Formats: sequence, structure tokens, C-alpha cells
Amino acid sequence: MDIQKGRPENTEGRTEKEIRVYDLLDKLGIEYERVDHEPAETMEACAEIDEVLAPAVICKNLLLCNRQQDRFYLLMIKEDKKFKTKEISQQINSARLSFAPSEYMERFLDITPGSVSVMGLMNDEENNVQLLVDEDVINAEYVGCHPCINTSSMRLKTADVFGTFLKAVHHDYKTVVLKGEE
Repeated sequence: MDIQKGRPENTEGRTEKEIRVYDLLDKLGIEYERVDHEPAETMEACAEIDEVLAPAVICKNLLLCNRQQDRFYLLMIKEDKKFKTKEISQQINSARLSFAPSEYMERFLDITPGSVSVMGLMNDEENNVQLLVDEDVINAEYVGCHPCINTSSMRLKTADVFGTFLKAVHHDYKTVVLKGEE
């Protein structure tokens, strides 16, 4: 598994949504490195990928919603932290958070389960999803994510993602603090 700089030379067999991510990053002048791999649907499957992308913080990306399913959140936390509903709910004043049904991933972010990524916010033109980011992710120099498909992973500068990228896709974020304890 080799890390490559920038977009793939040959896009044959790549999905349209993956190519749109590379197109946008290139248009914005955001540098990134990329590694192609077998589908990585779980954090356990990402262990080898994580080593290649080091020192990037590899994130769990969780699409959450409130009980009424009228408020949606994309939560980015470090892979070694545990998601606790109570911790997040208190910080965003939204009770009864749970995992959003997969149809909302596709409707709002054009992403399927196992491929959830901050890059999906480029497809959320109506701002249906609020980005929540663990402070440990924000404080890292690099962040790792999928380009809306789980057969590639990227390493980008955190400042580029949470500055240039989010500004271009008209999203902001809220920093949350997760203790990550059992």
C-alpha cells in the first residue's frame, strides 16, 4: 500500500462522487496525499491504512440525529475515543441523539455506510448537517478521511479542511470535548 500525492492519474473505475472530491480539492488548491485499498468499513479494517497515513488523526465519522430526525450532526472523533450520547447532547443542547438512518447519509451527504467523511459536506448544499468535531481532531496537524468512498483514504492538513474546505462548501463546525473514557 503506497501513498500517492494528489488525485489518481487514471480515474477509470472510480465513482463520480470520489472524482468530485478530488476536483474540488484541486480547485481550492488543497494538497492531499492518498492511498487506495480494499473497502475499509470498520475502524479495525483501517489499522494498516492508519500507519500509512500517519501522523494524520484518523477519525470515526458518525452521522447522528435527534429523536425527531429533524436535526442532523456529523461527529468527527479520534478513532480511539468512545461516543457517549450524554457527553455530546449536553454540549449541543439536543437530547436523545442516536445514529441517523442510512438513507439520510445518502440523501444529505451522498455517502453510504462505511464511507462517511467530512468530504460529504460538499454534497450538503442545504446545510442539513451540522459538523461537530472533537477538540483532539482540531488540534492535530493532519486529518485522515475518505473521499466519499471507502476504497481510498486521504491525509490533509487540518487547517485546510476546517478552513478552506468548509468555507468553500458553506459549512462551519462546533468543537466538542469528548473524554473518550470507558
